[in-house]
Amino acid sequence: MDYKTIANIIKDSKKKTDATFFVRAKLGIDFPKGLHAYGDKNGYIIKGDANEILNLLEKNNDIIEYFDYEVKGRNSALPFLKLESQKSRIEPGAIIRDGAEIGERCVIMMGAVINIGAIVGDGTMIDMNCVVGARGTIGKNCHIGAGAVVAGVLEPPSATPVIIEDDVVVGANAVILEGVRIGKGSVIGACSVVTKDIPENSVAFGVPARVIKQIDADVKEKTRILKELR
Repeated sequence: MDYKTIANIIKDSKKKTDATFFVRAKLGIDFPKGLHAYGDKNGYIIKGDANEILNLLEKNNDIIEYFDYEVKGRNSALPFLKLESQKSRIEPGAIIRDGAEIGERCVIMMGAVINIGAIVGDGTMIDMNCVVGARGTIGKNCHIGAGAVVAGVLEPPSATPVIIEDDVVVGANAVILEGVRIGKGSVIGACSVVTKDIPENSVAFGVPARVIKQIDADVKEKTRILKELR
């Protein structure tokens, strides 16, 4: 998706404050469409927009004994990606916005955040607490290390997102800035900050990152992707 498409999706979406309410009532409540209620007159679990539920409870104030609620966001523009249809391993605690594309046999670890328009290729692992920004593109059979940041771009619209080609390994806590392309088969050292393109089959390290050597047999063995995990 280009930035205009994403911007229009967010602009035109109905903003919601998703919430779950736990309600104890004296009598039954008539629920409008759009709210999902479970239980009976003795107690309900209600899921939906917080403002709609609060308005409903206010109208039925005389029969409400008490309630508690949990709010998951405020005026959220996008839902999360539906995980049940994905053909990858996605661990609890990962946050993936609707509009992201996750390939097959990927591994998305706890705490990873993947924004709208991002693309993760087949067989790629996004490790713990990694961030893939909007429209960030990652190829097949990559490993993006824990805490790494793959910059995406919605604004300024003149910038371009990161493109990481196939078979790339990015070390923990590395930062790949917008507009950068990392060539196929390259390795980015931990804690590096990549500010310019890295050619294929290169090892880059530092702040800012620079190419320090070409991929050899020793590097390939140390950075080997484990198919067993996919």
